[in-house]
Amino acid sequence: MTETPTLLPMAGHTRGKRSAITCQLKCDNACAAEVCNTTSNAYFRDIAQSALGRRQLLGLGAVGAATLVLGGVTQAATAPSAEAAAAGAAPAHYWSHGSPLSFRAIKPVDRLVDELTVPSGFSWQPVIRWGDPLFKRSPDFDPLHQSAAAQAQQFGYNNDYTDIVEIPGSRGRRAILFSNHEYVNPGIMFPPNLAATESRAISRAAHGLSVVELRRSRAGKPWSYQQGAPLNRRFLTNTPYSFTGPAAGSELLKTVKSPDGRVAFGTLGNCSGGTTPWGTMLSGEENFNGYFVTPGDRTTDKRYGLTSQPTTLGWELDEPRWNTRNQGYQNEVNHFGWIVEIDPLDPTSRPVKHTAMGRLKHEGANVIIAENGQVVAYMGDDERFDYLYKFVSKNKYRPGNSAAARAWNKKLLSEGDLFVAKFDGDSAREIDGSGKLPRDGRFDGTGRWIPLTRNGVSAVPGMSIAEVLVYTRLAGDKVGATKMDRCEDVQPNLKSRKIYVACTNNTNRGKSGYPAADETNPRTENRDGHVVEITERGGQVSQFFDWNLLLVCGDPAKNESTYFGGFPKDKVSPISCPDNLAFDSAGNLWISTDGAPSTIGFNDGLFKVTLEGRERGRVEQFLSVPRESETCGPIVHDQDGLVFVAVQHPGEEGSWAAQRSAFPDYVKPGSKPKRGRAALPRPAVVQVYRGSR
Repeated sequence: MTETPTLLPMAGHTRGKRSAITCQLKCDNACAAEVCNTTSNAYFRDIAQSALGRRQLLGLGAVGAATLVLGGVTQAATAPSAEAAAAGAAPAHYWSHGSPLSFRAIKPVDRLVDELTVPSGFSWQPVIRWGDPLFKRSPDFDPLHQSAAAQAQQFGYNNDYTDIVEIPGSRGRRAILFSNHEYVNPGIMFPPNLAATESRAISRAAHGLSVVELRRSRAGKPWSYQQGAPLNRRFLTNTPYSFTGPAAGSELLKTVKSPDGRVAFGTLGNCSGGTTPWGTMLSGEENFNGYFVTPGDRTTDKRYGLTSQPTTLGWELDEPRWNTRNQGYQNEVNHFGWIVEIDPLDPTSRPVKHTAMGRLKHEGANVIIAENGQVVAYMGDDERFDYLYKFVSKNKYRPGNSAAARAWNKKLLSEGDLFVAKFDGDSAREIDGSGKLPRDGRFDGTGRWIPLTRNGVSAVPGMSIAEVLVYTRLAGDKVGATKMDRCEDVQPNLKSRKIYVACTNNTNRGKSGYPAADETNPRTENRDGHVVEITERGGQVSQFFDWNLLLVCGDPAKNESTYFGGFPKDKVSPISCPDNLAFDSAGNLWISTDGAPSTIGFNDGLFKVTLEGRERGRVEQFLSVPRESETCGPIVHDQDGLVFVAVQHPGEEGSWAAQRSAFPDYVKPGSKPKRGRAALPRPAVVQVYRGSR
């Protein structure tokens, strides 16, 4: 019989974001663990609302109150159009802000609706779904007769980071889709008569990464994936990865399976990622802790959320490496928590894990070429009160697509300096708990990048270079980095070169025993999250920066503690729990969300945010995903008229006998699923385009 995951007791655990099922399967109840305990306290009004209230008290009135000083620049809101005014809280217009992709913003969708909703005039269809066959001899997906061998040849489960990149020379007709697979939910994946050992084996095969070829008739048309294409590839839990960088070969990475400490097997808990200028794909290993049984009493274990308890998936029953108390496997857990790089255009290449970029719960990594040619990668550690990081390569990028240039560039993330962010207000002030603004009325400030490594050696007293890179969280603790409200995606805008940090939420902020609200993380019990905008001083390799708050999220109709870059609150789409970020060709920001159903009562979605001019801070919802799913991996090919998202864990809270979503294979009312197929939700990558199917 299938072992349905048993939810562990979570006394005192206030989710504030996800369902209990998601908390257990995705991050092993990280918020209930010692690394992030929960007590109780009350809300206080946030800094952004105080800014608005202060200006009203000064007698500026409704028009003046809509103008806030942010980052030293006055952002004045425009008067809404008659059409927008008539729509009230549901914004509606066709302005594109420099992008050819114009649309009428949709209204928020109730959290119980099992539909993927797109703007008027647009349609959607899947590109690829969980279980779709990838290779010539791959079996078709049959949910009633699954096997590990079949899953290893099929698209994995819970696709998260996704990118679609045109194959050079194909004239827009061939592309590569890359996707990672974060975690599984056996309770809704497998029929009850499936043996537990097979369920666990399929679960392992459903993890990892996928590379899939796409084709279409001509540019501007939707894509279809190609079974059996030469570049199709799956990366599984037994796929070898080479370690690069200073920690490779260190004692902290040696195991029975990797006696020289230079090879890891598999990748786990992959969340977001990035695409490099040289055409490789990056993926961040995030919630790896839930796969291991460890002694649990070491500082390093506790700091990474590792425990001695049996895991939910139970892989330790099948393979000794998932229990680090087994002789020779003490360091196995250190093989996870890295940035992974793969070359999708070379199916014979071995993927790598870059130790120079540090080990943490990586949301992802996103790269920009600095003014002097060095490569800079920005990374967030997705845990409450953890840190924001920057990596600067030792060597410089070589432009071009020659074999020599690609070979050189693929080594750039192997050597360089690692930094962690320290944020300050204008005078290093902290919010006093009352929700009042500092006296000058501004919520922006300065910051600096504190070095953790320099020129291949440790910059942290008392820690070796290997210790800094393997236990990067402890290094950040030692140097006094700023504790953030869960840094998710961190994206450089290639138009403006500014950096955007999605802080998804932190309901422990300001509670008894936890850090208080500060200027960069301004809300106690921050349920809805916020977005920080960073401007590097003197270029991307600078150690100093300026910052401001772009968004303080929530539903402005129900929550006065929101802020939208100075734009009128009643003319934006409500948004909560920002997660992944992307940009269109005009430099507008796009945000996918994860957690809105449990905070503002609406399904998660994809939102466009104007960054420049009189409409700075205007949030417009483009799509809404089905019930109990999150929006991941946004891709905006606005010049091509296409938008893509990865829809993860639809119907998460269901069971095999009582599925709660039919996405994406909806059937007409009264009709039945195809013969031999069960009606169950399937995570999928979808494309949105103009016109009808």
